Amino acid sequence: MSVKKLKPITPGQRFRVVNGFDAITTDKPEKSLLAPKKRSGGRNSQGRMTMRYKGGGHKRRYRIIDFKRAKVGVPAEVASIQYDPNRTAFIALLNYQDGEKTYIIAQNGLQVGQTVVSGEGATPEIGNAMPLANIPLGTIISCVELRPGQGAVMARSAGAFAQLMARDGKFATIKLPSGETRLILVTCMATIGAVSNSDHQLLVSGKAGRSRWLGRRPRTRPVVMNPVDHPMGGGEGKSSGGHPRSRNGIPAKGYRTRSKTKASNKYIVERRKK
Repeated sequence: MSVKKLKPITPGQRFRVVNGFDAITTDKPEKSLLAPKKRSGGRNSQGRMTMRYKGGGHKRRYRIIDFKRAKVGVPAEVASIQYDPNRTAFIALLNYQDGEKTYIIAQNGLQVGQTVVSGEGATPEIGNAMPLANIPLGTIISCVELRPGQGAVMARSAGAFAQLMARDGKFATIKLPSGETRLILVTCMATIGAVSNSDHQLLVSGKAGRSRWLGRRPRTRPVVMNPVDHPMGGGEGKSSGGHPRSRNGIPAKGYRTRSKTKASNKYIVERRKK
């Protein structure tokens, strides 16, 4: 994977850094795994705007991703690595030996022609999915389930990975991308390897229009609003705005909003870094 810095032949390309897309092998998605994707534009069922700064953007079709990896013991060949407009990671098209095709989140280093498999009998190689009970300690993993059979919910974005730290009884200790250390049942599935497209964080859009293509409308800074619109609004000239807080008055930048009585608190060994 690599990034390319463009020559400044236009103002929009002066600071632009684009993805090299070295890992991508095809630009034609699998038609049977596409679904329509309706856009709300930030409006509710009455047509009223309930979420600001959303709307527009290029039309997309959803790629149906297999997050559960439930085809246990059936080998699949990686047919292609593809771009997905709905997520930061790349996706891989799998051709199973029984003829079925599915998309999965592509791991870093996953190659076309490689064979991947899921289940307890799988070996701990990149792209294979297996329960935490069968993964060697210290292994870098991604696409981790939180509950058995739920499907992957953690460490799914570009370059993300977790690490299996320990096992004790029916729980495994996982260090998550946020820095949090958490207990998860050893029957939960995880995929070996870090998520692909780790250079995503290095990209620079170069111009405001690219945000519009992604469906993001211009965002008004709270300090330039009036007091009626935001707690940080008002004042003469360039006022600092007071303590950073949300539109509802909840403090930002360090204020903890997690409930102290939340049932899952007992599974958190160490909180994420401040």
